Amino acid sequence: MGVNSITLVGRAGRDPDVRYFESGSVVANLTLAVNRRNRNDEPDWFNLEIWGKQAQIAADYVKKGSLIGIVGSFKIDKWTDRNSGELRNKPVVRVDRLELLGSKRDTEVASSTSRNSFDSSNPNNEEIPF
Repeated sequence: MGVNSITLVGRAGRDPDVRYFESGSVVANLTLAVNRRNRNDEPDWFNLEIWGKQAQIAADYVKKGSLIGIVGSFKIDKWTDRNSGELRNKPVVRVDRLELLGSKRDTEVASSTSRNSFDSSNPNNEEIPF
């Protein structure tokens, strides 16, 4: 019996790269940074691949810095480099379930921060909904 399951919670490293196909399929690719227990360590980075309805949810709601949780499986993408002809590979997590974990405020802060318009040092900032 084999088990290939991975569960991660972290922050989106970038906005999803979303592609739509003529068949109606949709795929979203993004990176996920997962902090280690020791805050001094660098985070672990994962490449995510999300298909279908979950991909559309990622496209609509996930932005750089969004806190998300995923359940999926680990796979290795393999291809031949067009220029060198060498075999290449990349570890990828194929997401089966996407959970939006941040609050609406977190999403707005992440969205505003990525546009560099949010000033977190100003507690009276009008963009904070109370």
